[in-house]
Amino acid sequence: MKALLYKFVLCCTLLALTTAGSSNPNSEVVWNVTTDQKLIALTFDDGPNPVYTPQILDLLKEHQAKATFFVLGKRVQMFPAIAIREVNEGHEIANHTFDHHYLKNVSSKKLIEEIRQTQEVIFDITEQIPHVFRPPGGFYNDDLLNLTKEDKLTVVMWSWYQDTKDWKKPGVDKIVHTVLSNVHNGDIILFHDLEGDCSQTVEALKRIIPELKKQGFQFVTVTDLIAKNKSK
Repeated sequence: MKALLYKFVLCCTLLALTTAGSSNPNSEVVWNVTTDQKLIALTFDDGPNPVYTPQILDLLKEHQAKATFFVLGKRVQMFPAIAIREVNEGHEIANHTFDHHYLKNVSSKKLIEEIRQTQEVIFDITEQIPHVFRPPGGFYNDDLLNLTKEDKLTVVMWSWYQDTKDWKKPGVDKIVHTVLSNVHNGDIILFHDLEGDCSQTVEALKRIIPELKKQGFQFVTVTDLIAKNKSK
């Protein structure tokens, strides 16, 4: 029954996006957004993590900040309550495939199957249909872009100078410096709430978020940030 409901909602969503001219999904790859407003998108890949994602959510709630979580379908299945919390607290839940396969290792057809599987998983658990996709490792090609375009998914990467590489555990100071040393309006910042130890990410966020707020930045979802793009 849920599968039928998902297909119905998906069809309605795609129709609405098409007829509305789509300020949301499009075929271009988004790396950052041109805006004169002090807006930033915090993004987290590879979760949910049962220990650290709730800590990240607590921090975001404390500072009234919104973020985008690029989740793996398999981990949403493992930790559904966290995915539901992400949605309930006003964050964007986005697609990062089911099992984190790199495009360089599998075909575009295989990856789009995983993307669609993850769409169904996310809808089944959260009743949300993501409109944003990030390819694992940042690998994509024209075939994959054409397939995601068919599904009305916006492909979103990150500001190239805002890759914190927190998954390497480079140290809290290094993560903080990466973000704060070269921050701009419209940045999309890459963090991870992947499986394992994400304590450095949490500790870094405790310093990054208050400092950026002090500088006047607001934290919005990727989709909300894209809507502010002045270059369109």
